[in-house]
Amino acid sequence: MNARLESPASTASLARLKRRVAGWSIAATVMVTALKLTAGLVSGSLALLADGAHGLLDIGATTLTFFAVRQADRPADEDHHYGHGKIEAVTALCESTLLALLALAAFIEAVRRLAFEPQTMLSASPFAFAAVVFSICVDATRWRALHLVARSTGSEALAADALHFSSDLASSLAILVGLVATKEGYANADAKATLIVAVLIGLAALRLARRVIGVLLDTAPEGVAERVRQIAWRMPGVLGIDGVRVRPAGGVMMGDVSITVPRSLPLDRVSELKASLTRALAAELKRADFTVSTRPVAPDDESALERVMLIAARERLLVHHVTVQWLDDRLAIGFDLELDGRLKLKDAHQRASRLEAAVRDEFGPVTEVESHIEPLETRELAGMPADAAVSARIAETLSRAAAQSGTIRTIHNVRVRQTPAGLVVHFHCLGSPDTDVATIHAAVDEIEQKVKHEIADIARLVGHAEPTGAAHGASASTADN
Repeated sequence: MNARLESPASTASLARLKRRVAGWSIAATVMVTALKLTAGLVSGSLALLADGAHGLLDIGATTLTFFAVRQADRPADEDHHYGHGKIEAVTALCESTLLALLALAAFIEAVRRLAFEPQTMLSASPFAFAAVVFSICVDATRWRALHLVARSTGSEALAADALHFSSDLASSLAILVGLVATKEGYANADAKATLIVAVLIGLAALRLARRVIGVLLDTAPEGVAERVRQIAWRMPGVLGIDGVRVRPAGGVMMGDVSITVPRSLPLDRVSELKASLTRALAAELKRADFTVSTRPVAPDDESALERVMLIAARERLLVHHVTVQWLDDRLAIGFDLELDGRLKLKDAHQRASRLEAAVRDEFGPVTEVESHIEPLETRELAGMPADAAVSARIAETLSRAAAQSGTIRTIHNVRVRQTPAGLVVHFHCLGSPDTDVATIHAAVDEIEQKVKHEIADIARLVGHAEPTGAAHGASASTADN
């Protein structure tokens, strides 16, 4: 079961936003690069030429980013079960490699000029100043735009571009300082500015590489696994957490959560618990895609009765009247087992033996297990109201037996139906609200036995006891024999 935050409409909207910002970034890079290269050629500034070459790489990088975000938003397919999100990280890693190579080339050239051309003077023309100031404004604007969109969409490629252009902004500022120093007459100020530019580009490449390698190696985002555990522990029915795995994949955070649940929990409740957890994860974690798995375990406070009922449910058998006795050296368990009354004894005994063996496997081989087989009517009986005289006789017999019990009062709502199996009788009766269930059941059982003994045609007699003062209903849980 997966948890996704965005609807298809919002996901498509985020994808369009990412592509639009990436397209604007390409246009801005082309314009700024052309200005820097032209200014560098006119003035002879190594720093401007290095930054212009950097811009040429930027054009390729931002173009890659544009196509990467388009590919990353494609849905999962037969060849890519987890989608295409990591293509953004691969693109960012290529970009960091190009940046590192450019930083190395600029650094070597700057060192060469400082070593072999120490008195080089450049022309700090107004055009060069204007180009650098303009590029600073453009870099600042697109850095902010890319940063905001990358943070809202989780795009690794746009985050890489934002980090990249933050280094561009710092480089432009360093070039501006170099041009000012050159204008003031400082020798080789441009080469020294180039060294600063090379270092800044190298640092940007290093930061970018560290980030995207973490994504490619499925490094878990810091603190997310603990948040997932906290959310899971808040879910009613969670007994424990086997494990949490989280990894970034493009703009989506993917993960697996394995929880333990009571083994007695019905399947529909387990499904509801998983759905509740996935909704909670989607509500608290942005762009989350989590798979929730469950493992049934025995709770520490699980009773022997619950364990027997669970074993019977696993065997798809009905049991009742389960008794559990702790003897000196062993455990004794007994229960009534309801089976199709049409089964042959050998088949019924085989099923009872299988259930008894399963109970011994649960509690230990020395456990004493005894089952009492009762016929279960599996057919739907066609019925019709019995003759009025018959119904009146049965109602009078029930009232007389209740009066003799001393515990049950007021027989009412007596319904008698004629079926192919015999008479089926339902009735309601009243008892003291403070009397325990065992006493009431014994009294109802005594009434039923007396009536069935007196009227032989009764195949089934079902009595429902209500506390005195309760509203009389036509149906309720039964005190059944």
